[in-house]
Amino acid sequence: MKDIDAIRQLLRKIYGNAKADEAFNKIWPLIKAFPLRKPAADAFFFEKDVVLITYGDTLIQKKAKPLATLYEFASAHLKDAVSTIHFLPFFPFSSDDGFSITDFFQINPEMGDWTDVNRFDNDFDLMFDFVINHYSAQSDWFRYYLEDKPGYHDFAIEADPETDLSMVTRPRSLPLLTAFKKKNDREVHLWTTFSADQIDFNYNSLNVLTKMIEALLFYVRQGAKVLRLDAIAYLWKEIGTDCIHRPETHAMVHLFRKILDVVTPDVIIITETNVPHDENISYFGDGRNEAQMVYNFTLPPLLFYSFIKEDASVLSQWAKGLQLESADTTFFNFTASHDGIGVRPLEGILPQQEIAKLADTVKANGGHVSYKQNPDGSESPYELNITYIDAILADEASSNAAKFLASQAIQYALPGVPATYIHSLLGSRNWHGGVQKTGRARTINREKLQLDILLAELNDPQSFRARIFYPYLELIKIRTRQPAFHPNAAFEILNLAAPLFAIRRYTQNQTIYAITNVASQPVTADLSSWGVPGQMTDIISKKSICTYPLKLAPYQFVWLEKST
Repeated sequence: MKDIDAIRQLLRKIYGNAKADEAFNKIWPLIKAFPLRKPAADAFFFEKDVVLITYGDTLIQKKAKPLATLYEFASAHLKDAVSTIHFLPFFPFSSDDGFSITDFFQINPEMGDWTDVNRFDNDFDLMFDFVINHYSAQSDWFRYYLEDKPGYHDFAIEADPETDLSMVTRPRSLPLLTAFKKKNDREVHLWTTFSADQIDFNYNSLNVLTKMIEALLFYVRQGAKVLRLDAIAYLWKEIGTDCIHRPETHAMVHLFRKILDVVTPDVIIITETNVPHDENISYFGDGRNEAQMVYNFTLPPLLFYSFIKEDASVLSQWAKGLQLESADTTFFNFTASHDGIGVRPLEGILPQQEIAKLADTVKANGGHVSYKQNPDGSESPYELNITYIDAILADEASSNAAKFLASQAIQYALPGVPATYIHSLLGSRNWHGGVQKTGRARTINREKLQLDILLAELNDPQSFRARIFYPYLELIKIRTRQPAFHPNAAFEILNLAAPLFAIRRYTQNQTIYAITNVASQPVTADLSSWGVPGQMTDIISKKSICTYPLKLAPYQFVWLEKST
């Protein structure tokens, strides 16, 4: 069988010939035991694809499990707009709001159980986090490692603290190694890329490989249609290298893809690599052998920059490069997530002084800035911690819903699958109380919302939440009905006035011109050289519009289709 032969070849590439045979003998029983299922569709992507990103406990109410509360809200309000729910880690954990997992096979009992998760599968596709790089220092697995229990003795990466590790790419300004005591009081220094509570898996270990493939297949059994490979870029460590994007890492993604091709070919892999654009898209491989989606990490900071500068020129130039050759791949477009706005993807696009200005703007808007350590010992901004609404609106007193919605209209017009963080959809602002409580900057956009209070605000047409939520939801619904917004539909960037971002999306049967004014002043668009009809219909407002000239108010956006 072709895919089985490919699995063997990949194992040889990663582990060498002798060890590869042992690896195959360990993982093949897991694959063989999986109940084969036919693909639900003959394609990965559709114009209806819209993802909601959320923690399982973002919405809470008394005497109810948060997952049940979330389902109550989603089934009532989102079923006609959102196709997929992306659950951020909902497993038992010890820190990092879920990313220090203590048990990869159970649901955090404070949120609910697998029955609560499976219930969503009736109305939505499911996207799970596969936290593949590390596990909790409070987990049984790590306790077994410290005890040298058979099958776990090599679960962590030990290193001599005197070793020169200066070449290693660091995502955060924290120590790379953490000291622990093993059996017989032996001190070891372990690789902890993200925190002392997050122990990096040792993928040189076939015990680790087997356990993580077991988890991969378990998530698919539980209904996962999309698997997010968290922090995948750092998976393979080799002293003397930068330990990021190693060939073995790409081969491991390829291996996961081939395993899925055997058991359930329609499951999508998405890689999370908050790095410059060219490095990010390398995880597409040849279009079918690695990821089907990558996070479009350049979009959030560059879109933010465009609204701060009131100039879409750089954004427009960058967007021209979003062409993809394979219908089996597309971008995962987002502006906000549980993390902040990463700025590393701006490297090579904006000069450092402009990135520094973004950091200053975030601080002025009530946010925080996280820094990374560079090989020379210096520090530079890594992530801007702020809600995307407060980043765009420039100050917390602002209530200009139209400006924020304009930013989201650009995201939803781009090629790719759009994803919206639940707090953006709900109009959430900076949660300063949360930062004070946890001492972590990222908490600023991870607020837990009481459902009854949220619903009361949404039922008040004058509330800021209502002025964001309902127009945003309608924007999403309109988009999902347009063939021209299929993730892989053709596109062309139009060069207009600097404050305008304009894109033509088209199929054989439909053409849409999506034009957005990112400026606080009116702008006139000259469409005469682009073959745009003189009279068109804005499918958002449903109004007929004269395009010669096309006058756009501050932060106005239109999706123009030829009038019939």
